[in-house]
Amino acid sequence: MDTQVFPVSHLTGYIRDLLENDSNLMDIWVTGEVSNLARPGSGHSYFSLREGDSTLRCAMFKYSGMGAELLREGDSIIVHGKVSVYPQRGDLQLVVDLVQPEGTGELQLKFEQLRARLDQEGLFDPSRKRELPKFPVKVAVVTSESGAVWHDIVDVFQRRYPLAELVLFPTSVQGDSAVPEIVSSFTKLNIHTGIDVVILARGGGSKEDLSVFNEEDLARAVFSSNYPVISAIGHETDTTIVDLVADVRAPTPSAAAEIAAPNLVEILDSININFQRFNIEIDRITKSAKELVSLQNARISDLLPDFVSLRMRIDDWLRVSANEIDSLRKNIDINVQGLAKRLTSLSPAGTMQRGYAVVQDHETNELITDSSVLSENDKTRIHLAQGAFIASVSSVLEVKNE
Repeated sequence: MDTQVFPVSHLTGYIRDLLENDSNLMDIWVTGEVSNLARPGSGHSYFSLREGDSTLRCAMFKYSGMGAELLREGDSIIVHGKVSVYPQRGDLQLVVDLVQPEGTGELQLKFEQLRARLDQEGLFDPSRKRELPKFPVKVAVVTSESGAVWHDIVDVFQRRYPLAELVLFPTSVQGDSAVPEIVSSFTKLNIHTGIDVVILARGGGSKEDLSVFNEEDLARAVFSSNYPVISAIGHETDTTIVDLVADVRAPTPSAAAEIAAPNLVEILDSININFQRFNIEIDRITKSAKELVSLQNARISDLLPDFVSLRMRIDDWLRVSANEIDSLRKNIDINVQGLAKRLTSLSPAGTMQRGYAVVQDHETNELITDSSVLSENDKTRIHLAQGAFIASVSSVLEVKNE
């Protein structure tokens, strides 16, 4: 029977593929003591985990993990990663993506693991965070309707900015139903129009109570919000995944309301101050303009011509012009009188004085110049030289043009 001989590279590659495809070794937590720590210029970290006589080589690459700053020679730590083989030396190694100090609880480990993954996906990227509106018209609040949080937020808005409309999306904020209810609220928010900003809030609590806000589904719901989100989860010392995803993080619900609500009193004070500054500036500009006008008047006075001689010449021109105008006026009066007589004879009143009349439709006041537009019983208004009367058409006579 022939013996199969493997090249070293094939064997190490085969072992690496076996290890990296083992589901148990692809997602594993290991605890041990740090030894042989090295940080070359590349920024990567190389070290060993030691427990008794056992040693495991580890590699943590610069941009592929979190917690590298916790690596110190001799410290006991917990790491997460996957088992692999370094082909160039055939060494078994753990590729680490998360470092935690020993003694970290399960919730914290899950938190750090999710945090690292979402951070790599860009959910915490500061460049995607949106600015809050300065003067919100409609503010959505996602919280429990029975707790003090809702009332605290309402009180802050009534005190600081009563112009805003608050819309409550009631949800549970702890327990098994909290995550689906909050996710459902954000789904409704995304089809709701006119919202300017969203406040997601709950009061303080234990880490277990706040674990709801470390769930991936909720983090992605906040990330997908069509509107800027302010998170106000727990107290100032508590940080959740939702806090990291939200556009703005507030330490408390009341603080979130103060961030969202501009202070109307301060706004009015600012307007008054600016108005006073505006008036002062107007006064300054007006004073400067008056001084400039006075200066220009003085300069103009120095440049004025001899007005005495000019006045005498003007008087002469006026006398001559007055005589010419008087003669012209007399001629115009004569012409006007002649034209007036002609106009009088040609005017409707003059015509009517000679026995003619003006006929109008009684309803529409339109002039009637053609008897064919009339019918029996039509009402007409007859205007004479003196007065008018209403007439009813009894018959229409056909007039033949000769």
